[in-house]
Amino acid sequence: MNPAVEVMAFLLGFLGWILVGVALPNRYWKVSSVDGNVITTSTIYENLWMSCATDSTGVHNCRDFQSLLALSGYIQASRALMIASIVMGFFGIIATLVGMQCSKVGGENYVLKGRVAGIGGIFFLLQGLCTMISVSWYAFNITQEFFDPLYPGTKYEIGEGLYIGWCSATLAICGGSCLMCSCKLESTDEKVPYPYQPPTQITAYSGPVISQGPPSQYGRNQYV
Repeated sequence: MNPAVEVMAFLLGFLGWILVGVALPNRYWKVSSVDGNVITTSTIYENLWMSCATDSTGVHNCRDFQSLLALSGYIQASRALMIASIVMGFFGIIATLVGMQCSKVGGENYVLKGRVAGIGGIFFLLQGLCTMISVSWYAFNITQEFFDPLYPGTKYEIGEGLYIGWCSATLAICGGSCLMCSCKLESTDEKVPYPYQPPTQITAYSGPVISQGPPSQYGRNQYV
């Protein structure tokens, strides 16, 4: 694989991992909607860990979720998937650094290094999938409650934290796909086997050597 493409794939996966760390503590995963409200005195916004409120004067107050088991199932699943995404991204970074051709770690066995880089690509793919499922599932519940006319609670809209998560998942999936292409199954320096051909046997002639000179011009009776 082209080392430049390999480095670019690593940068995409690494940037996706950084954006996961940015999206996870972001407070604006969902923001209370102002649709249908003439006067808005306060704005409520939440993420996976806390719920916050701010009024028109700029004073805001945040409250952490006290009980894990009291939360909705999709919030608990989103937490687990985002944490798993960070862990997968960490292992992907370590494996990719070891398997890159420009890295001296792991020796000069480029076949093995290519396979390690492919494993790093798998970790980046898992990171992107975990992030994508988490933010998409969270956004699905927001839109489902928003368009439900019988929902009695506060209706929310998609916040900036989800958009950061989608960007992170896209970068990680692209980087992981490129790294998986660097996995070498066979070495290009392998020797091609040739069939053994035994030497042909030549039979040696042990008889007298007959001289083949020019023919004589005299008959046998003319010799004394």
